[in-house]
Amino acid sequence: MKTLLKSAAFICLTLLVLSCSTEKKIELFNGQDLDNWNIIVDSEIVEPDDLFYVEDGVMNTIGVPFGYIRTKESYSNYALHLEWRWTEEPSNSGVLINVQGKEMIFPHCIECQLMDGKAGDIVLMGKGAAITIKDSTYMVSSEQNRYLVIPKFEESSEKPAGEWNSYDITSKDGNLEVIVNGVLQNIASDMSLTEGNIALQSEGAPLQFRNIYLQPL
Repeated sequence: MKTLLKSAAFICLTLLVLSCSTEKKIELFNGQDLDNWNIIVDSEIVEPDDLFYVEDGVMNTIGVPFGYIRTKESYSNYALHLEWRWTEEPSNSGVLINVQGKEMIFPHCIECQLMDGKAGDIVLMGKGAAITIKDSTYMVSSEQNRYLVIPKFEESSEKPAGEWNSYDITSKDGNLEVIVNGVLQNIASDMSLTEGNIALQSEGAPLQFRNIYLQPL
């Protein structure tokens, strides 16, 4: 019965996304500058503007050191779309949604994984982060062990380095849907974090992003 209800929830989420008016689309990245983002860097060696920068209409990160770029605005109930590609040997990154609290390097949030071969995994980050997937509830119970990974449903649907991938992430009333290149990789409910900032990680290798926007639901 729970599986049936979750399937129905997935259909409802999909219909909500399809019914969104393009007039409501919020461009998070305009292809020109990073004025509506904050950059957080885990080092004094690299300046924030060197870690993330815009070139030829796309957002770039050099990947080292660790850090992330975070929207200045907070969002809830949305369908997020973005595209990414590795420009060298693929490594690690992530899309952080419903980011809470202070600007620490690994903040309290829900992560939709971008590690090579793992896009579609969900990572709970920070004490109290919780989610329900396939009738199982997962929760981070302490700051000492503040990361919990829930694997994606299918084999990797990612494209090779140099080719653009798409991520479609829907967060609606505590429900989460994660689609990689058109493949449903995760669906969840009862998210403990339902609103917050959106962030993109620098975590290992050069990476590019484009077409970053969301539609309120």
